[in-house]
Amino acid sequence: MKVTKAQAQANRARVVETASTLFREHGYDGIGVADLMAAAGFTHGGFYKHFGSKADLMAEAAACSIAQTAELAAGADMLEFVRQYLSREHRDTRATGCTMAALCGDAARQPEALRAIFAAGIEGLITTLCGERAAMNARESAQLREKTLNTFAHAVGAMVMSRACPDNSPLADEILSVCCNEILASLRPPITAQVTAHDEGIDGFAKPKQG
Repeated sequence: MKVTKAQAQANRARVVETASTLFREHGYDGIGVADLMAAAGFTHGGFYKHFGSKADLMAEAAACSIAQTAELAAGADMLEFVRQYLSREHRDTRATGCTMAALCGDAARQPEALRAIFAAGIEGLITTLCGERAAMNARESAQLREKTLNTFAHAVGAMVMSRACPDNSPLADEILSVCCNEILASLRPPITAQVTAHDEGIDGFAKPKQG
């Protein structure tokens, strides 16, 4: 029975989606094409109808999983994003978690074409996490980008280190806890700034004087 163009596209998307999950779980060298195709419900021989090589699939799967991460980050409050990112739940769900924490180490050893996808993905995530910057001047925008990049890199590094420890290691939890607390503290305004904001009112407008 001849496969329609629409069905072929759906089959390809299924393979990419499956690969994006399994690569995060096992790494690029931890699973082969035959096992990837079997997990997607297809035979090994059908792989080359869709992709020229495993490297081609790796590139498409990376773009797919990075887009999923960006979608989750869109509109997120940075404090809540950090809490969720540096949670034990995220640590233990590598296959559906952040691509950067799962595969940056692997990507560093891959051809430049794949590393370029990761670079573009990191750039996109930082832009997403920065949020709307239209009202900022150039200096404020640059400062926000620097802080966001530092925060994200810190969070990714903490997750990578925690996952490198045995699952039940107290150190694994300690890394997440310490780094989460440090990042959150760095994101909160100083006490003096909080007091000033309170005196001015929630929206930044001066409170009416009493009497």
